[in-house]
Amino acid sequence: MNIWLTVVLAVHVIAALAIIGLVLLQHGKGADVGAAFGSGASGSLFGATGSANFLSRSTAVLAVVFFMTSLGLAHLATKKPVDTGTVMDAVPAAPSAPAAPVPAPAPKLGDVPGSKANEVPK
Repeated sequence: MNIWLTVVLAVHVIAALAIIGLVLLQHGKGADVGAAFGSGASGSLFGATGSANFLSRSTAVLAVVFFMTSLGLAHLATKKPVDTGTVMDAVPAAPSAPAAPVPAPAPKLGDVPGSKANEVPK
């Protein structure tokens, strides 16, 4: 699955760069607007449209490729993986640490054997 994402992404980037290059190479229709205001003999505002040449056709083909790869990337990005369990299922169980020994309570002064603190003089 990861290989398909890489391939589609590479085609997408190449198509985007090729579209940018082809658009920059084409002669814009707006260049003939100046001719419409007295300096040229253009018949319409944006000049004659004419038939599509190689650059415009290849730009259209690359635009279709770009849109298709965009849809493919969206599909690959939203496709959910198969649920195989939780993340904690993949973690091996750690051995439990032994419990720390609980210290015995400190003896009171009267509890100490041999102590004469509990004896009251008579």
